[in-house]
Amino acid sequence: MLTDPWLNRWLPLVRERAGKDSVLEIGCGHGDDTAVLSNAGLSVYAFDLSRTAAGLAKIRVPKAVVECRDVRDPFPEQCCEPGVVVASLSLHYFAWDETQALIRKIRSTLRPGGILLCRLNSTQDRNFGASGHPQLESNFFLVDGVPKRFFDEASIESLFAVGWKRISVEHYFTGKYVKSKALWEVVLEKEGA
Repeated sequence: MLTDPWLNRWLPLVRERAGKDSVLEIGCGHGDDTAVLSNAGLSVYAFDLSRTAAGLAKIRVPKAVVECRDVRDPFPEQCCEPGVVVASLSLHYFAWDETQALIRKIRSTLRPGGILLCRLNSTQDRNFGASGHPQLESNFFLVDGVPKRFFDEASIESLFAVGWKRISVEHYFTGKYVKSKALWEVVLEKEGA
């Protein structure tokens, strides 16, 4: 796996919005983003569904609090009203209604003015499952036994239509996984209370 410095340009905004509180990281994997956030002097509360990945992230970033947890479970009490939530390629395993509910949950967890930085699979992500697999719903496939959602601009607009102010929405390709991966980088601010 190659490095993927996507968070670096957002660190000033993350520091500003996080303040002294922990950044909540959903789906930390082996801790790539956890390490970037922690090395930038931020307090991080991260979790992943995989016990193995969470264990590796905990070893790799000992300053961070890392747990094995399902995103559908209640968020940890230690992260009540965070100023920042980071979710890089971790919100795509769900049916559309569950995905919408998860975004509402993230929004309700953030404090007013808090930000969500997320990366989402693109419908152009041909190397990692956006075509050639059994379809469960529109743009939602069973890829090697794992459900995976892929997003186009219209689905992103729909998903974040209520209660969010757009800071940035970009489509690009990353080489982090050796093969080119198409994804959306979405940065949003919670509007209102």
